[in-house]
Amino acid sequence: MVFTSSLFLFYFLPAFLVVYHLAPPRLRNAIALAASLLFYAWGGPGFVYVLMAGTAVDYWLSCAIARDTQPRRRQLWVALSVVGNIGLLGYFKYANFFVEQTNGILSALGVQNLAWTNIALPIGISFFTFQKLSYVVDVYRGTATRARSYADCLLYVVLFPQLIAGPIVRYHDVDLQIRSRHHSTALFWSGVQRFVLGLCKKAILANGMAAFCDPVFEKPVWMVPQSLAWLAALAYYFQIYFDFSGYSDMAIGLGRMTGFQFLENFDRPYVAKTFTDFWRRWHISLSNFMREYIYIPLGGNRRGKLRGYLNLWIVFLVSGFWHGASWNFVVWGAYQGVFLTLDKLGWAKVAERVPAMVLRPLMVLLVLVSWVIFNTRDLTHSAQYLERMFGGGGPEWTRTSLNSLVPLDTYTACLFVAAALVAFLPWSQRYLACEQAVLRFARTPVGAPLFGLVVWFGLLIGCLAVVNSSYNPFIYFRF
Repeated sequence: MVFTSSLFLFYFLPAFLVVYHLAPPRLRNAIALAASLLFYAWGGPGFVYVLMAGTAVDYWLSCAIARDTQPRRRQLWVALSVVGNIGLLGYFKYANFFVEQTNGILSALGVQNLAWTNIALPIGISFFTFQKLSYVVDVYRGTATRARSYADCLLYVVLFPQLIAGPIVRYHDVDLQIRSRHHSTALFWSGVQRFVLGLCKKAILANGMAAFCDPVFEKPVWMVPQSLAWLAALAYYFQIYFDFSGYSDMAIGLGRMTGFQFLENFDRPYVAKTFTDFWRRWHISLSNFMREYIYIPLGGNRRGKLRGYLNLWIVFLVSGFWHGASWNFVVWGAYQGVFLTLDKLGWAKVAERVPAMVLRPLMVLLVLVSWVIFNTRDLTHSAQYLERMFGGGGPEWTRTSLNSLVPLDTYTACLFVAAALVAFLPWSQRYLACEQAVLRFARTPVGAPLFGLVVWFGLLIGCLAVVNSSYNPFIYFRF
């Protein structure tokens, strides 16, 4: 079940919201938990038991940590949680990859391959593994108290707005909200607006870009003209942003509808002038998690510059491999590490004196190249695609050959322009200011609440019409 499906929009979400808000406050956590388990089980009924059992172990370990006074035993409980969670993630997400690599080496040596049955990947395992680790580590550090019950702990892990594709919600950010949270008409209405904004980004812009770029990336590179390779790369540059930030917007909006206030996950990343600035704006919840639970425990930059650079590389290699079991994700992580290291070596200070009109086009190019590495099937495909982009060659660009590859028409051209405007103009993503302005306008005699309702309902209907008639993937579902 996905946020943009008719099943979710017309049946699951309305039914859940009605039951949730009509129920007494003491039952709302139970209703949210039941709905979240149903939401997850709909896409992976067998894996819901793995998720529940793993969370039960983490809850038991958190209880042991909370009542134990011996530092060594407390460290042991944390270590068991880390090993158990990383072990499960490694088994489900990376076992197929490592067996494939091993068999490749064995084949080269003329040795019989290992017998192996591919393992299915639980939906959202990368995200809920990080959240389970956040829970245990936060209890150990004392930045949050352990959950009142296994049900509260499970609710934190499986809460459906952010379960499948984030944002990654650290336990200490929502601990108090799980225990007690504020509900209001204004908060609910702002959640509706945020959800519709995210749906618009996903249904109109991300899906439109996907319909253009996916066929190009799926074709053999020798069939793709150089100019089309650049256009498809640019389309993916917009698609991944609007797809993931749109999902995050919808998750934040759904959270507000139920009283939860999740932290922002994107802040105009494509206006960044350096990679350091980019990662302060892109997938903020992942950056926060990596910094708080990996970079700082490794020592951060407190043990000298060289150790700081090494820790930074470790973080981004882990980040790359976290995204997927493929060498191109590792290379993508290393690519980020190179430019972040350059920033720390002095480029960030130089960039402060360089005009934005010079740096931002350079950042667009560098980030676009990184997304090509991210989106291609493997390193061979990445190298071939980048060679086509920068080295030229390939078939000539003709209308006939182009139409056989992708739908390039006036509508697609308009989508490119709209995507660029939304991604780069300063006013386009200041959501909080926009929401406050809309709410103020709705309270005036001219802007009666009915006016706002009509506008947002119209946007919702328009998005639903597009969703039901278009390609509708979610990029981060495969992670």
